[in-house]
Amino acid sequence: MALPVASGPSSTKDLILEVALKRFGDHGYAGTSLNDIADEVGIRRPSLLHHFPSKEALYRAVLFASFADWTLLVEQATAGTRQGWPQVERMLRAAFTFFEDHPEFVRLVRWEALEGGPILRDELSLLLRPLFDRGADFLEREMDAGRLRRYDARQLLLTGYGAVLSYLSDGQLMSGLLDLDPLSPAALAKRREHVIDVMRTAVAL
Repeated sequence: MALPVASGPSSTKDLILEVALKRFGDHGYAGTSLNDIADEVGIRRPSLLHHFPSKEALYRAVLFASFADWTLLVEQATAGTRQGWPQVERMLRAAFTFFEDHPEFVRLVRWEALEGGPILRDELSLLLRPLFDRGADFLEREMDAGRLRRYDARQLLLTGYGAVLSYLSDGQLMSGLLDLDPLSPAALAKRREHVIDVMRTAVAL
């Protein structure tokens, strides 16, 4: 079923990106066709190619737009002068909120990792590395100042990232273990508080 298309080329382009994000998130790069995206948007394939000259160009645009949203969240969560555990908790809560509100982003990242896409491995690594280094520098600085318990800062970041993202990407697989919808608001809130409590026990002084 085609979606309603607002007037103007920028509106059509935004709708293409929205539909493509969902399609790529649900089916991966290999399992998504430009024809399917065009059909859902309600335009013809040549019209889609007017905005994005190839499937790879569209996929690249979707990836970078999604990671731009994540980068903005990190910038906002780390703005200002904050110290110790309160800042770690603030970032964890912001990450949970972002991933909960952007399920297509979670699936897209998983597909890109599973398919071994060169965009995530190479180009996106250049985008994300400064954020990763900034987080590690913050943790090391706070550990040196005695405001956080000593750990390998980079391993700690990877642990936090995995604890947040893996549950949301694999949640449906856990329904038989938890006897409830693992992605329901109540289950997500319980998981969020559990991860934050574990991290608090590990690093807070």
